[in-house]
Amino acid sequence: MKTIAITGSTGFVGTNLRRVFESKGFKVYGIKRDELNNSEKLISIIEEANILINLAGANIIHRWTPKYKKLLESSRLDTTNALIEAISQAENKPEVFISTSAVGIYKNKACYDEESFEYENNFLANLCKSWENIALKAEKLGVRTAIFRFGIVLGEGGALAKMLLPFKLGLGGIIGDGKQYFSFIHIDDLINAYEYVYENKHCRGIYNLTAPTPTNNCDFTKTLGKALNRPTIIPVPEFVFNLIFSQGGEVLTHGQCAKPKRLLDQGFEFKYENITEALNNLIKKK
Repeated sequence: MKTIAITGSTGFVGTNLRRVFESKGFKVYGIKRDELNNSEKLISIIEEANILINLAGANIIHRWTPKYKKLLESSRLDTTNALIEAISQAENKPEVFISTSAVGIYKNKACYDEESFEYENNFLANLCKSWENIALKAEKLGVRTAIFRFGIVLGEGGALAKMLLPFKLGLGGIIGDGKQYFSFIHIDDLINAYEYVYENKHCRGIYNLTAPTPTNNCDFTKTLGKALNRPTIIPVPEFVFNLIFSQGGEVLTHGQCAKPKRLLDQGFEFKYENITEALNNLIKKK
């Protein structure tokens, strides 16, 4: 039986990973916070793991006070450093290490893929760069390493669950002018990408985990309203998010456009290629 060890296993993505991989016969172990601080225990966990997945990180959609910024950093960087240190000391190393990042690493001027891009220079982008640089050390330790840059993950829970109530009440609307990019991925495609990268030994390096057809906030809003049969006539000014989340509001008001070129080039097939397919599938499940 193959074993998967996951940090952040109780979150939205981690819960779905556990459910799907356990149904396929994998043994899934959720690495607890105290185990990350116990090097001996962490090494023993990693030595039993065929796949090591790093999902740990405090929620980005939050008010970014100086204190919360430190939490965003420590929950990602300290956790990843602990994993790398444990890998370096483990006698039996995982077959593959898949760590997480975000498309927020890119500027929002154009649509980018993993080979043609411009990095942003702000708190979130710089955090992603540091996070990735630590994770890539696993490759030098002899472990095949992939980094998944997430777009907005849509599924039964997570970001979509938070959006549904105002839309069902007829209060959903575009954010600002609605032109900001909205790179997303259906949870099923995201989970399938983990399995695909594990099974295909040539897969390593950086991957954008986003649907092949990006959209913008306006199209997402109109498509969700149509799927729910609800109006979307009340726009939400950007300053509202800035008041609530301070700098953290940029995650919602300044989206990035990212395409999954490397996954497509390596033969991965998406079930939900555009926002209409993704939302129609998810809303039908409600």
